[in-house]
Amino acid sequence: MVAARDGLELRTVLGRSSASGGYRRFAWTGADADCRAWFRAQAESRGLRYELDRNGNQWAWLGDPAEGDAVVTGSHLDSVPDGGAFDGPLGVVSSFAALDELRARQAEFTRPLAIVNFGDEEGARFGLACVGSRLAAGQLTVEQAHRLTDGDGITLPQAMERAGYDPDTIGPDPERLARIGAFVELHVEQGRALDLSGDQVGIASAIWPHGRWRFDFRGEANHAGTTRLVDRRDPMLSYAETVLAARREAQLAGAVATFGKISVEPNGVNAIPSLVRGWLDSRAADQATLDTVVTGVEKAAREYAEAQGVELDVVRESFTPVVEFEHALRDELARILGKDGKEAAGLTVPVLGTGAGHDAGILSGTVPTAMLFVRNPTGVSHSPAEYAAEDDCVAGVTALADVLEGLACR
Repeated sequence: MVAARDGLELRTVLGRSSASGGYRRFAWTGADADCRAWFRAQAESRGLRYELDRNGNQWAWLGDPAEGDAVVTGSHLDSVPDGGAFDGPLGVVSSFAALDELRARQAEFTRPLAIVNFGDEEGARFGLACVGSRLAAGQLTVEQAHRLTDGDGITLPQAMERAGYDPDTIGPDPERLARIGAFVELHVEQGRALDLSGDQVGIASAIWPHGRWRFDFRGEANHAGTTRLVDRRDPMLSYAETVLAARREAQLAGAVATFGKISVEPNGVNAIPSLVRGWLDSRAADQATLDTVVTGVEKAAREYAEAQGVELDVVRESFTPVVEFEHALRDELARILGKDGKEAAGLTVPVLGTGAGHDAGILSGTVPTAMLFVRNPTGVSHSPAEYAAEDDCVAGVTALADVLEGLACR
């Protein structure tokens, strides 16, 4: 990865799979270590003060952090399995490029500035997103963190120790977060709102409420070739109908609902399943709409299960309420980006919600946070097809530099 001032160059080869073209930068692996080494090198090459906090998050400081009221920007460098090149890294690379831009402008800083790389944002290895920021904000206890386990049975503390870090230090970091007066995260848009509006950069209004529910359909295992259709208690039928119901309920409500993960027992080609377990991910612009969707899906699932003679258990595994970014900071970003005659010309910076979670959302309960989005013409994310054009990336760097200048400089 390289941050360049004259045209943002984003060459990301660390952790890239030659087979899929996607990225596999999972927490506390070799690819993660390479990304961390890159971050430290970028910080030190710019004369920034490098720090590694108690939870493995990386910081690069300009000015004395002890002064407090710091302006912080950054994102994350890890990825989902076979993820794209922009989700996370764009925010970190753009932060270094924005600092380069401000130095080229000879900006005079009146507040400390920091760039951060939050660890394990995607949760690809241990199944929980935003581990680094959750620990720092006290939203994940030490006991809960110690129970996190990857697919090979390796716990988070074991993974950290193998990577050369001390897991005994993890936990809430209120003193560090108290230094922050504002956190602004730049991120590639994970949707097509900006592409449809024709804007290169937007401001986030809120993160939609979202959650994950596990649907366990329990039927009766039997022989696929000898059991009459009328004698079957096939949980796969109930599950399949529920998937269609989720699409229908989400479409009616203007929300999203996805069954993207499934587990089948005994999972044989010639066996009727005894258990089909599916995970529902649903998100909506407000709590009432989300409740309507999930209630509708569960009601339909129970009706289908009863008709097939199948038992059903529904468990909510996680939930995050709506995150409203601080209005004062959001409005200040809009004011900064709307200057230079844009307002007089009737031009505004679009403000849009997002259905994806971010470190900025985790920190919002502790420090003032805001987000900038860079246009993604395809709307594809968490995929090798994720994309942002170079001129849009440069526009994002310029917008971030303008925001940092407005917040941290004379």
